[in-house]
Order: sequence, then C-alpha cells, then structure tokens
Amino acid sequence: MPSDAFPDESPSALDVGLLAPVAVGHDAEVTDAAVLDALVAAEVALVRAYADVGTAPRAVADAVESALGWRGVGEPCRGHGVDPVALAGTSVSGGNPVIPLVATLKERVPAEARAWVHRGATSQDILDSALMLMAFRAARAVVADLRATEAALAAFAEEHRGTVAAARTLTQHAVPTTVGLRAATWLRAVHRSADRLEAAIDRLPAQLGGAGGTLASFVEIAGPDVAPRMPERFAASLGLAAPEAPWHTTRWPVTELGDALVAAIDAPGVIAADVATLSRTEIGELAEGLGGGSSAMPQKQNPAGAVLIRSAALRAPQLGATLHVAAAGAVDERPDGAWHAEWPTLRELLRLALGATAHAARLVEGLSVDRDAVARNLTLTRGLIVAERLSLVLGPRIGRDRLAALIAAARGGDGGDLATLVRALPEAADLDVDALLDPAKYTGLAARLVDDAVAGAGDVARPHAGAQPARPEDTP
Repeated sequence: MPSDAFPDESPSALDVGLLAPVAVGHDAEVTDAAVLDALVAAEVALVRAYADVGTAPRAVADAVESALGWRGVGEPCRGHGVDPVALAGTSVSGGNPVIPLVATLKERVPAEARAWVHRGATSQDILDSALMLMAFRAARAVVADLRATEAALAAFAEEHRGTVAAARTLTQHAVPTTVGLRAATWLRAVHRSADRLEAAIDRLPAQLGGAGGTLASFVEIAGPDVAPRMPERFAASLGLAAPEAPWHTTRWPVTELGDALVAAIDAPGVIAADVATLSRTEIGELAEGLGGGSSAMPQKQNPAGAVLIRSAALRAPQLGATLHVAAAGAVDERPDGAWHAEWPTLRELLRLALGATAHAARLVEGLSVDRDAVARNLTLTRGLIVAERLSLVLGPRIGRDRLAALIAAARGGDGGDLATLVRALPEAADLDVDALLDPAKYTGLAARLVDDAVAGAGDVARPHAGAQPARPEDTP
C-alpha cells in the first residue's frame, strides 16, 4: 500500500508501543531519535579525541561541539537539527545510517572543521560506539529500577518474614514456607541480576579501529606514537570503557550485555509469574496495588503489571539468542548482515528491560498480602502440609506401611482429622501432637534465609535505589 494512503502517519510514528505496552513511557533512551543523538555524539567525540591528543586544533573541536549540540561527557548530542526520518530514508543504499549522517553533519559545521568530521573512522566505529552509549544510558535506568525493586522486596520480605504459607512444587501443596521467604528468593535473583548488569555496563567499550580494524588511518593522521591514544580519548568523551583492541568481529560487548539484560528481565519475570498465579480468584493470596480492569467484566481486577512483565520475559530470551547467532556470524573484518541484525535486536532487548524493571518496581511497592487467604489455603490439605515431618518423626516408630495408611485415611477423612488419627497411635503418646502438626513449626531456616537475603541486599539496594553508576572521569 502506498505510504500516502495514511497522510497523518510518518515513519517516526511506526512503533509508539501500541502492541508493546510494557515499554510505553519508559523507552525514551532507545528511540530512533535517541540513537541518532548518540551517533552525532560519537562523531563529535572523535573530533574531541583528535584535539585531546594534539592533532586537531582545540578551536576545531569547540566549533564542532557548538554546531552539533554537544552536551558533555557521556551525553547524547541534541539540537543538531538532523531529521531521523530523512536520515532513515537515505540509509538504505549504504546499509547503515552513518554514511548519509556524515555528509549531513559536514554541512552543519564550519568549513574549517569539516575535514575532521569522521576523519579516519569507519561507519562501524561510529555505530558501535553510539549503540554502546545508548545501551549505557538505558541500562543505568534498568539498574536503578532493579535496585528500587530490591529495596521494596527487602521491606516486603521483612514484613512477611513470619507469615506461614503453603509452598507449592509442581503446582501442588508441598510443605510450609513463608511469604517472606518467597519474597527473599525473588530478592536474591533481582540483586544478582542488578550486580551482573552493573558489571556489564562498566565494561561497555567504545569502538575505534578504522576501515579494517588496524587503526592504519589514525597512524597516518596522528602518527604511530599518538594513534594508540586515540581509542582511549574517544572512549573518555563518550563516558565508555577504553577498548583493548578493535572488536569489529569480536562481539562480546553485545552478547555479554544481552545476557545480562535477559537475566535482568528473567528475575522480574519470575515475580510476575508468581504474582499472577497467587492472585487467581481461587487462591487470592497476593494482589497488585493497582489492578487492571476488563472491557467486559466490571468485577475484575486483572494483575496488569504482572501481565506486562511476563510479556517481556517471554520475549527476551529469543532476542538474547539472536545476539549470539549474530556474534557467531561475525566473519571477515566486518560481518555481512550479522552486524546489522544486532542493532534492532539489542535496542528491543533494552526496551523490554526498561519496561519490565520499571513495572517490577511499581508492582512490588504496591504488592499486598491477604493473610486470611494465605491461612485458609494452608489448611486445604487438612494438615497434610506437614506430611513430610510426620514421615520423619512417625515413620521410624510405626513403619512405612502404617504411615501410608494414616496419610491415606487423613486424606479421605476416614476416622477423623489428622490430629485425631495421630493421637490414637500408641507410639505417639509421648509426642506434642499440636506442635508436631503446626505448620509454623516446620518452616526450617526460612526466617534465617530471609534475614540473610535482606542483609545481603541491604548495602546495595537501599542506598542505591534510584541511583546510577558513575561514568569514567573525563580526564585527558
């Protein structure tokens, strides 16, 4: 269908999140406009690097910074005046947006500075570096939301440290646990994923290798003694790690970041799955603070936050796998298509992580427990929630067969409730049957595990909730 069939639409409005509501309002750092701002920042950073090593006049760098909207170390450029829609249209013939961008930027800087724009670089240097800058900024926001989720989970786990509930294995009641321990398990996963993502962020490198990854152009321009300093200075202006060497076809920065992002979505995904299950009408143990409504059934309060998080968690692993497939196909000195496949994949993974973690923080902060429902569900098996304990205590006294018969009788209600059946055993005369059958007295180390999880996360989660990792210092 011709593009003019919908005159009110434009390519820039193609994806505003209508079918991906998990990210709506949380993906400003990964829009096409944000990518363009990062591309321009990478071009400015290259000129700054030349000035930092003394090859280009400082006045040239100042002029380029002013003309292209430089905002500081680690910041994207804004106010450069480049139209992302027009740039996208001119990117097709060359296969990437850097080629037409360079020509456009040269027109926007003073004549004496044009020779320094993109000088010695290849398109992959600029695009990889821009994606790393975009990823750095977006992933910081993801970490901040993970830390906020940690803080909320720590408080929730402490509050419900002693709220005894039915543990479920393979969908069935198993043994007693506590609501606090379930939350502590979530907490440990979130804490680990935040730590892992922070480590990946700290390692994100700039890319500067020239046409074939040899830096020959920079040796020619700046000399063999100065050229080795260019990647470090370029990285410093972007607030990224200095690369050990060009990584045009060594894609660990992308795959390691992708793996960390998948883990950062997995952890909230488990929380969301548990919340969705435990908020079912027939279970009713948990409820979101702000449930979603139904278009047809006014009585419903759907677990909308959990649903959105799960939508991201179900998509993320395939995106991570695509990054690995692309890395395995990074042949020659620049891949023919594998590199290109990374761009939208990484961006979408960041987008999902931004949305999922933002919703996770909000979900946990508003999560409530229906203690009556928890207590009611704990009694559904008429005391058999502690059957494991009975087998450990009574098994040696009455033997396996009699124990099995006792459990079967209690399950069917034959001969009275479990307590009555146990008291009728001569071998149980010396036992405190009420204590033996009390679920609260068979939670093992649950309280200690909660305390350990809260203590382990406390030093990180609470002081850093909403905080962002520091950038490398901008020192020459």
